[in-house]
Order: sequence, then structure tokens, then C-alpha cells
Amino acid sequence: MIRIVVFLVLTAAFVYYVAVWLAGLPGSVAVTWLGYRADVPVGLFSAAVACAAVLGWSLIRFLLSVPRRLMVSAKARGDAAGRQAVMRGLMAIGAGDVAAARRFAAKAGRFAPAQPLLLMLQAQTAQLSGDSEYATAAFRAMADRSDTRLFGLHGLFIEAQRRNDLESAREYAEAAAKVSPSLAWAGQAALEFRCRDGDWPGALEALERNRRGGLIQADAYKRQRAVLLTAQALALRDSSPDTASDMAQEAARLCPELVPATALAGRLLAEAGEQRKAARILEAGWRKSPHADIANAYADLIPGASARDRLARVRQLVRLIDHHPESALALANAAIEANEFGEARESLAPLLAAPTRRAATLMARIEAAENGDTGRVREWMARAVHAAHDPAWTADGVIAERWMPISPVTGRLDAFQWRVPVADLTPPRGPVIEPNAPVERAAPVAAPVTGPVLPVAEPPMVDVTPALATPAPLTPKPAPKELARLNGPVELTQARRPDDPGPAAPEPGLDPVPKPGSEFPRGLVK
Repeated sequence: MIRIVVFLVLTAAFVYYVAVWLAGLPGSVAVTWLGYRADVPVGLFSAAVACAAVLGWSLIRFLLSVPRRLMVSAKARGDAAGRQAVMRGLMAIGAGDVAAARRFAAKAGRFAPAQPLLLMLQAQTAQLSGDSEYATAAFRAMADRSDTRLFGLHGLFIEAQRRNDLESAREYAEAAAKVSPSLAWAGQAALEFRCRDGDWPGALEALERNRRGGLIQADAYKRQRAVLLTAQALALRDSSPDTASDMAQEAARLCPELVPATALAGRLLAEAGEQRKAARILEAGWRKSPHADIANAYADLIPGASARDRLARVRQLVRLIDHHPESALALANAAIEANEFGEARESLAPLLAAPTRRAATLMARIEAAENGDTGRVREWMARAVHAAHDPAWTADGVIAERWMPISPVTGRLDAFQWRVPVADLTPPRGPVIEPNAPVERAAPVAAPVTGPVLPVAEPPMVDVTPALATPAPLTPKPAPKELARLNGPVELTQARRPDDPGPAAPEPGLDPVPKPGSEFPRGLVK
């Protein structure tokens, strides 16, 4: 502002000095024109000549600029018409009017071919029309421009998902995440793709990038990092136990309530001879989330220990949380193995008013091992068939025998939760999914592009509740070594509806006495 004032003052002083100088010049100028003669002072004549020169130069400049002004005006009108066509085309897309969208896209192409929004209108029109190839070409053209690159990559990502081209979708997501680490859909998709491929180091790198980009909260970051470290530790358990132990310990520190991390860290430390450190980690995890895996790992702290030594350690563990059902079940299981049937009955007593399948099956084991009472065993096994479900690892309608870091259906990270599965299953019946069978995983779901782009649908819930088979008849006195088979893996079978009364009772007149050598069916005891 000061510079402008100084410039104006100096200019006014200069003009005033020149005017005074011209007015003081002696002499005059005679002008004769059409018979008239005029004597003009030199100063006035000089001022008139200067004004005429300025006016002439201004007129010449105006005449020379007329063509350019006309071109600019025409271009402005075309741009305005193009912008209006793009706007009306996008409104037609929102209304689902394909014909109007095509018409306005063609008009915008004539008036504003360089408009960035024209590419978006063309891509959205092609998607609305079902022309995937043209939409892909439009998004690729947008990806080649610096101002629309992220929009184009998002569109290419969605089109690749629709074609089920997971490799291309992964490339587009990775490229977008590198350009903009704060892009939520790209960061989440890159993480899920790496998890789906079992690339745990790459998944950890993607998770760290999401944290730096502000896409994840601190608590969620710790939980997901612990899950990824646990998955990598499980993969390295046989090839590199020391590295796996370090990863499992870090995961247990980040998230003590993550049962697989705590149990794995305890077992690896126990195998390395660090029983005290393993006990501290297992006890901390038991306080946060009591679980049978933690109890078993705590009982196995000293390899080759007797059943009574294992029972003593379980007693020490369950004192941390006395009244939890897992404490009662863990103590009862260890007492049965040590032939302390009275203690096992006392531990299970609070659960027998409404026993779950595990509690009823443990009671059947006690009756078989202690008394050999076939009738009581058969009674408890029948109650186990109709008893309430115990908690299990469930994710997206799938019940798995063991914890997994991602869902086998959607590929979602940290999907498995320890809970009663029946509460989350829907009435419609679905196909059975075996826990160890390969399952095709769907690509990560991203938010759609503005307009009518439809997101990838979530997979349906799958009814895979494990149903217990009708128990086989028992021998009057099964051998103790046969009881060890009760801890076999749980098998997933077709679920029963809530109104299914269960297996039919034997017909009257048939002898239910078992043949010698029969045993408990597998899958009744966790």
C-alpha cells in the first residue's frame, strides 16, 4: 500500500512539472485548415498532440484485440454450456435416466472436451449402461491425469472387483495407497489383499502405513498388529521357533485378551525352558480372557509331567478367577485325567443346573471312568446332545475348530470371535463349510464411486452349527486309554433347526446294549 501511494505522488508531481514546463514555453503554432487559421500556444499544442497519440494507440489496440475477444467469449460460452451439460448429465445419472445421461455426455464432449468432470460423466454413464469396457477406458484416462488419478484408480478398482480380477484390483489399491496414504478404501483394501494371500510381513507394513495415514485408531491398531503377529508366529513356529516366540510375546503384550497369542507365547516359552515367563504371560491372559487353550498350555508348562502335576498347576491357575465357567471346566478336565473324580464332580456342580455340551460330556466321562454305569453315561450323553452350545470360534457364519487370523469367507482381518455360535446364525440353512477345506475368499469391499456404482454385496450367512451325533452305546467299563480319545478335534456337521427334537429314540423292543469295544463318539469334548 505504501508503494502505491508513493508511485501516485511521484506520477502526479511529474505530470505537474511537465505541464508547467510546457505552459511556460514561448511562441505559438499556426494551424490552417479549410480556410481557417488558428494560432495555438506551443504548450497547448504539445498537450493536444500527446492526447491524440494516446487515443489513437488505444483505438488501434482495441481493433486488434477484437478477434481474440470474440474467441474468448465463444470459448467461455462453450465452457459454460459444457459445465451445464456435465451437471445435468450427473443429475440424470442420479435419477437413473441412461438416455439423458448419454445425450448430455455427448453434448459436454462437444463443448468441453478437456473438462475433467466429462470423464467422470462418461464413466458413470457407461457403468449405468452396463458397458464395463468403456467405463474401464474412461477410468484409465482419468488415472493418467494428475488431477483425477485417485478417482480413476478407485473406478478401476471397482471394475476389477466386478470382473473378479483380484490381481488387478490389488494393483490399483496399492497404487492409490502409495499416492495417498490417507485414502481409506485403498489402505483397507491393500491390507485385506495381503492378508488374503498370507503375506503377513506385507500386511504389517500396510497396517503401519494406515496408522501413519490416520486411518486407524490406536486401540484398533494394537489389536490388528497383535493378530498379524500371531498369524506370522504360527507360520514360523516350525521353521523359526525363536522368531515366532518373539512375535507371539509382542502380540501378547499388545493384546493380552487375544487367546491364540497368549497360548502360543506360553507354549513356545515353555518349550524353550522359560517356564516362569511363560506362566506370567498365561496368567495375564487368563485374567483377561479365560479359555481352554490357555488352561491346557498352563498345564503343559513342564513337558512330560504327570497327570497329578498338571492338576496341581490347573488348580493354581483357576484360583485367579474362581467363579468362571472355564475355570470349572478346566479343573474338571484335569481332575478326570488324574482320576480325582470327586474333585471333578465338585467343580462341575455349579454348571449342572443348565449344563452345556462340554459339561454334560465331562459328566459322562466321570460316570464311565469312575463307576462304569452305562445308564448314567447314556443319560449324560443324551443331555449333551440336547444341551446348549458352548462358545466356539465363529466368523461370518462359519464355526472353526481352531482360531484363524482372517475370515475364510470374506477375508476380513480379526473376524473370528469366541462366542456361542447359535446366537449369530440365521434361520435359512446353508452349505456346510469344513474348517480345513479351502474356501474361496471374496475381495475386500470398498465404497462405491459417486453415482449409481453398486458395491460388492456381503456374502450370505452360513448355517454351520456343529450338531452332535447320536452317542454310540458304551461298554460297562471302558479302558482309561479309550477315554483319552475324548479330546479329539471337533468336527463341523450340518446344523439342526431350533425346533428339531434331535435324534429319534430307539424303537421299543430293541436292545440298546453296546457291543464290546464301543467308545465315545468323537467331537463331544473340546
